[in-house]
Amino acid sequence: MAVARSDQDGFRGPDEAFREIVGSRVVLRRFEAADADALVAYRSVPDVARYQSWDAPYSPAAAAQFVSELRTQHPDTPGEWFQVAVGLRPAGELIGDCAVRPGADDPRQCEIGFTLAPAHQGQGYATEAVRLLAGYLFTSRGKHRIHACCDARNAASAAVLERLGMRREGHLRQSTWAKGEWTDDLLYGLLRVEWQASPG
Repeated sequence: MAVARSDQDGFRGPDEAFREIVGSRVVLRRFEAADADALVAYRSVPDVARYQSWDAPYSPAAAAQFVSELRTQHPDTPGEWFQVAVGLRPAGELIGDCAVRPGADDPRQCEIGFTLAPAHQGQGYATEAVRLLAGYLFTSRGKHRIHACCDARNAASAAVLERLGMRREGHLRQSTWAKGEWTDDLLYGLLRVEWQASPG
């Protein structure tokens, strides 16, 4: 994992050499062409797609384009999402993905997201993956704040964010039109100083 030098304002050059972040049970890494089938499989599960921007089934063509486009992207483009694969150690089998989007107006703040295949939910993998991502953003990338938004009905995702130590900052009533209905959004945030002060 490449770590860029920062200036006095906390800005860092783009991490174009990003490769992987290794945890105890999972690794965050770049997507590879071989991941396409597994990506199609879990994104085609209706319960996985329910609170996400895509519809199930997820097509092989969309997966191939998704993986191909990520080859030239990096996690530091303001206003653009960058997806990282969540692999299960030791072989790196794809079990989900995490995402980060630096703010278009202030890249020192980032929105994050995550998705996990059903067979690997409820085992702490999502919490570990999101914790790895937060650590990377706060330490290697020098970010000031991360935030996340989830559908208010998505209790499992809210629980992951709260286990990470993120603070619920708001509940927006019927704030998003998604898949034919108005939905509530829960807003979460975490500052670098809070991350540094938290146990572990």
